Formats: sequence, C-alpha cells, structure tokens
Amino acid sequence: MSSVCEHTARASTSSPALSSPAACDSDIANDSDPQVRQAFRRALRLMERGIAVLIQGETGTGKEVLARALHEHSQRHAAQLVALNCASIPETLIESELFGYSRGAFSGALPGGKKGKVAQADGGTLFLDEIGDMPFEQQTRLLRVIAEREITPLGAERSVPVNFALICATHQSLTHLVENGSFREDLFYRIATGVVQLPPLRERTDRAELVCNMVATELPGCDPRQVIAADVWPLLLSHSWPGNLRQMRAVIRYACAVKEGARVQRCDLPADFLAQAGSQVPQPARGNTQNVTPIRQSRPAAAPLGERDDVLGVLTECRWNMTAAARVLGICRPSLYRVLRRLDIAPLKNQLALGSYAPS
Repeated sequence: MSSVCEHTARASTSSPALSSPAACDSDIANDSDPQVRQAFRRALRLMERGIAVLIQGETGTGKEVLARALHEHSQRHAAQLVALNCASIPETLIESELFGYSRGAFSGALPGGKKGKVAQADGGTLFLDEIGDMPFEQQTRLLRVIAEREITPLGAERSVPVNFALICATHQSLTHLVENGSFREDLFYRIATGVVQLPPLRERTDRAELVCNMVATELPGCDPRQVIAADVWPLLLSHSWPGNLRQMRAVIRYACAVKEGARVQRCDLPADFLAQAGSQVPQPARGNTQNVTPIRQSRPAAAPLGERDDVLGVLTECRWNMTAAARVLGICRPSLYRVLRRLDIAPLKNQLALGSYAPS
C-alpha cells in the first residue's frame, strides 16, 4: 500500500487531473484496475466498428464515466455526447425527450417544437443509461430508430435521418427482463452485441490506490499515507462497498471534511458506513488482491428484480419505505414502482384497504 500511496502523494502535487471531483475516474483508459482497462479497450474497438455498446455493472461502478471516456476517445469526439437516464424520466415524457416533437404536437408543447435526444446526438454519441427501465412502448420506437437510422418526432409528418453511436448501460439483467416479458427480445439483440462488464469495487485490486486518489483530491498537497489513521485503512480496504465508487467517494469526502486533527480517525467515518462494515462476513481473497480482502455482502447490491419474494422481502425489511427499499435494491423510486407493477405487487395502502396485508 505504501508504494501506491507514495505515487499518489507525488502525483497530487503535480497532476492537474487530481483537482477535479472525479479525479480517480479522469483517465479510465489508464485505470489502475486491469478489468476496467480491458473493458474500455474492448468497448472502444466495438464502438469504432459501429457496434452498439452495452455496459453492465452494479450501481456506482462508473458506467457513465466509461461512456463519456469512450466518446472522448472515439472518432466522434468532436460532436456531442447526449445522455438520457431512462429511469429518471416519467413514462409520459420519455417519448418526447427521446424523439422530440413538432409545433402543436400536444397541449402545452413549446411553440417551436423540441429537438429530442436522438436528434441532438446526430453525428455524435447517444448514451441511454438504465436502458432496462425504458417503457415497453418506447422500446419499440427505439428499435425502429436503430434499425432505420431515422426518427419521426411527435406530430411530424416526415422522418429525419440520424447518425449516432449508441452506448447503453444497466445494472439489471436484461436477459432476465426479456424472459419475464418486460424488455423486447429483438431490441436486446440489437444492443447486446457489444457487452462489456464493469467489476464491482469489492472485486477490484486497486482499492488502496483509489482511496489515495480520492484523499488527494479532497486534500490537495497532502500525503494520503499520513491522512488516514492506521486503524481506518483495514475498514476502507475490506469493506464490500455495495454503493461501489460512488459510496467510497462519499465516505472519503465526508471523513476529510469533518476530521478535526491531522488524520482521518475511525470516529470521522459516517455512522451508516461503520454500521454496514460491522455486519459483513469476510471471504477469501480472489486473484491478485494485494492489500485488499474482498468481502461478501449480506445482501447483493442489486437484488434480482424478477423474483417477487425477494422484492417483497426487501419491502418488508424496509417497512414498505419506498426510498429505503429502492436504495437496497440499487434502483431509483420510479424504477421500483415499475417493478412492483410488473410483479403485480400492490402498494401498501391498497393492501390495507383490501385487508390483504399480513405483516411478518
């Protein structure tokens, strides 16, 4: 660990990249983890051949960071990268967001119409994050756009040709969604020809270097070896990090902000992190895990959404608090509600009204 931190300490005073909030992700092409470097190289080769790229990985593993790096290193880097999170937009708006609309297409439409995300990406790259949450009807329209390379905005009479590279990302198993009928099989085969997988943080071999990079970003000019107390290092390196890079960055930022002395002590770590760390069960190390001990989570970061009993179990554990349940499942609230509809799980208030709710 010392050699890694020595390198980071020197870099923190000379590398401008480390001054940005996402410094540890700034050059994914030269990432310190071999799995991430391989995913980048493979995805870039696919992209340059005109093959759609599907990035799979748990929440917080850096799927959007990889997508942006691919665009920046591609032949389309001079054009625009247009991103759309399919899970964050209501079903009623996603069609107009994706495909745009013409003047007077519907009540409340802008007078001059609106250019959709697909048209904005013409000549560049379209990044569809959380593609598994796209409504079924819009999957049909997207399939047609990919196949015909043209779009018809809402209310328009003529189609418009488009030319873009497509990158999709998901933390879900699209194969499972296809099997249960919530994702089109033909669209799956269109976007899943170029699949790359990002490893969860618990399987990465460079966690010590990531911690050092993040500390150097928060405290420029410091020596990360001296900032982290000796009894804190084992906690950071052996944690399972269910929220992956996003969670690690949040913990480091918090600890560096609240520390009162020269070092980050155990008491400076967030309470929920300490509680989570105290409930984990160690697993044998995998591969070249120098200074890193992978941990098995008590619950997978992204529970299998197609299994009704599992989702009901999470809801029960969280006392039907939708925000908490969505966090455990690794999805957003709108996605959770879609899962409940797909699995025919009635909201708690409906169950109470019908007298069908039986608390465990």
